[in-house]
Amino acid sequence: MRLAVLADIHGNLPALQVVQAELERLQPDFVLLNGDLINPMPFNNDVVDQVRAADMAVVRGNHEFYLLDYGTEKAPKGAHDAERWGILHWLVKRIGAVQANYLAALPDELLLRFPGCQPIRVAHGVPGRNRVGFYQEMPAEKAISEIEDIDERTVISAHTHVQVDRHLYKTDMADPMTDPHEGNALQHHENADDRLHPFAVQPDGAESHWHLVNPGSIGLPLNGDTHAQFALLESVPDSEEPGGWKVQHQRVPYDRRPVLDAFHSEGLLEAGGVIAQLFYWELVTAEPEIIQFFRWCWSNGHDPDAEDIRESFAAYDEATARKSYVNERDPLKAALST
Repeated sequence: MRLAVLADIHGNLPALQVVQAELERLQPDFVLLNGDLINPMPFNNDVVDQVRAADMAVVRGNHEFYLLDYGTEKAPKGAHDAERWGILHWLVKRIGAVQANYLAALPDELLLRFPGCQPIRVAHGVPGRNRVGFYQEMPAEKAISEIEDIDERTVISAHTHVQVDRHLYKTDMADPMTDPHEGNALQHHENADDRLHPFAVQPDGAESHWHLVNPGSIGLPLNGDTHAQFALLESVPDSEEPGGWKVQHQRVPYDRRPVLDAFHSEGLLEAGGVIAQLFYWELVTAEPEIIQFFRWCWSNGHDPDAEDIRESFAAYDEATARKSYVNERDPLKAALST
């Protein structure tokens, strides 16, 4: 049994299309999409239509909830603020009724039980909390605390836009997949690929085991690699891979220029303000630009949620020259300079 796992398209139609072409070549037995089909990129209706037409199981992510909860008591705090949530306002005005109704009926989690295979629990974050995220360098104790109530040994998450393949053991032993020199869990590592090899032997004395998998993001990866990313899981004997599923992470190149251009041509940068600009930067760099901005603000006496976020952003760029860093890597600007 070969299972393709996709996640975090975020309205990036060109990235989805190259992944679908790659799936045609790979011919998996089943395809799973683990949330965040939409937002913040401009091709939301097209992405939903492509997914609806495909033969795959789909789970809802937090960005689907941003849309569906808008205008209700469950909306995110401050969602009425056009400066902070302008991208969501842009989306609400443009999403089709058919596409929204499709998203409204999606499940929030799945339990996959393929014949002769070990069961798999699927949620965009963890069951009941779609904004919980995992990283390859995350301390084992913290990761286990989020999943220890899950009965299934293989857990597929998403949300963080980074590829994860970890075996976690609830035991007094240190997790051999945890970096002993670990610092910031969101820090990009140039040798991140070296961390994607599972620990295949259960330590003596381990009480419980989970195989935690994140396929990475198709449309907005945040591990420093701009390729569209997903995963292939193959059912294998438990003696070969604890939990019964072996992971192969996939990365496919694609042309980002049509998506970057659409930020301009569709009015998304103008409507979305600073947050749209930061998402644009993430598409350029494949680095966590939004998190870096907020952390700088909190460490330097700025509060983007309490003051004018444009002033915070101007101060951030003046101090870090981040805009120049991004512009040097922007394929649209590179095309104009040639």
